[in-house]
Amino acid sequence: MAACWAVGGLFLSSFLAATLLPAQSELALAGLLSHDVAAPALLVGVATLGNTLGSLVNWLLGRWAHRLGERRWFPVKGDALRKAEAWYHRYGRWSLLLSWAPIIGDPLTLAAGLLREPLLPFLLLVGLAKLGRYLVIAWLVL
Repeated sequence: MAACWAVGGLFLSSFLAATLLPAQSELALAGLLSHDVAAPALLVGVATLGNTLGSLVNWLLGRWAHRLGERRWFPVKGDALRKAEAWYHRYGRWSLLLSWAPIIGDPLTLAAGLLREPLLPFLLLVGLAKLGRYLVIAWLVL
């Protein structure tokens, strides 16, 4: 039963870390891997799924950013959003392979929604990027 809670916590941590909220999922994954809580493939899969779905929230926010961007509570302000848009315009959808990166990853996924990136390519590229990051973490820990 404790393993179910731990895996659920990993999902939540990974989900929140991919949104524009400040959170970390790498330490949660490393801790669970080092304590052999569940199969490494399951833990990497859960972290990847949670993080990819969190990025989907950013993509959806990007879709609505024109309507929400002026609100005080909206998490990305003008300058950060303009930088992400410029990066996205320059490198296109392939920039989503950097969606795992700190600082630029979350605004890139928001910019993808803002610039109307189709959902399927978005999910494939972001999922691949997130999977790659978690595989590296698993390799380093194990």
